[in-house]
Amino acid sequence: MAARCDICGKGVMFGNRVSHANNRTRRNWKPNLHKVTVTINGRKRRLKVCTKCLRKLEKM
Repeated sequence: MAARCDICGKGVMFGNRVSHANNRTRRNWKPNLHKVTVTINGRKRRLKVCTKCLRKLEKM
């Protein structure tokens, strides 16, 4: 299951976890995805949507 928004394409971001001793290890940030049922052209589809896009859908 890919951690990617079906609307905007937002995905996993990578970076470093930095300790107080300034040791650096790799880490990642995953987007906050929700499974939502959306009606598109009269058909219901289940999409994985990030919270930013979910707020935009509620305003439409």
